[in-house]
Amino acid sequence: MIRRFVSLVFLVWAIGFLWFVGALPQPADDSEQTDAVIVPTGGPGRIARGLDVLDRNLAGKMLVSGVDPEVRPGEFAAEFGVSPGAMACCVTLGFAAVDTRSNAAETAKWVAQNEVRSLRLVTTDWHMRRAAGELDRTLPASVTVIRDAVPSQPDLGTLFLEYHKLIASRAAGLADL
Repeated sequence: MIRRFVSLVFLVWAIGFLWFVGALPQPADDSEQTDAVIVPTGGPGRIARGLDVLDRNLAGKMLVSGVDPEVRPGEFAAEFGVSPGAMACCVTLGFAAVDTRSNAAETAKWVAQNEVRSLRLVTTDWHMRRAAGELDRTLPASVTVIRDAVPSQPDLGTLFLEYHKLIASRAAGLADL
């Protein structure tokens, strides 16, 4: 009986991992506009994609969540080629977050302060499910979230670790109920 249970748990885990790896989220359709774009720091291409969304007027403002406290807005602007006008009107650097869960908390606070009703979440494909799940638990149901994954070439170790973080995040979400 115990062996069957362990085998079943392993089978569910393995099928889940295959689904996780084989069906990574994709970039969003660029036809949909939102009030804001949210970019958690951490992976290559995220900030560039967020700025592209902003430049093409697919969103009116942008929050970069989880920025290192030592980064200054001028340094950020120089690194990513953001004009002073765009920095002043449209780009907010969030320094409070240190992980995906606190990215969601920082985002929820910013969304409320800026009266955002719709947002585009830009993060790496392998990170999207967990980041979106944390946002779903933190944001009011009235806020629409469009998932816009940045394609990547993750190694097996990254996928393995992220799959387990996703499981832990979902379990934590169940515990919060």
